[in-house]
Amino acid sequence: MHIDTLKNLAVDALEELKARDITQLDVAKLTEVTDLMLIASGTSTRHVAALAQNVVEKAKAAGLGPLGVEGGDNADWVLVDLGDVVVHVMMPEARTLYDLERLWADLPSDSGAIGESLERFQERASMS
Repeated sequence: MHIDTLKNLAVDALEELKARDITQLDVAKLTEVTDLMLIASGTSTRHVAALAQNVVEKAKAAGLGPLGVEGGDNADWVLVDLGDVVVHVMMPEARTLYDLERLWADLPSDSGAIGESLERFQERASMS
């Protein structure tokens, strides 16, 4: 399934059940794990679980089973792995605590910069 189609399927599933603050992060240049992350908030742990379940059901209906689902009932954070798109559904408190938007925005966008950052980290670690 094309990534835009997959993204739209997930966003539609989230919007259908009134997810809040849906954000998309293009992480294709930052990791090989996935190309796009969607982050959304729910109003309760039950709402978070229902949002994630709706994404899973819509994906299955489109012929794409998720590669994995982490979290579950009464969880502050549920992750749905659709391959090229990973969906994070979180309680607002968990979203603030983990701040995935800032975490991914602060990473260098090319492997050369990542290598340089790693070298600087290793140099500092060896000095202490």
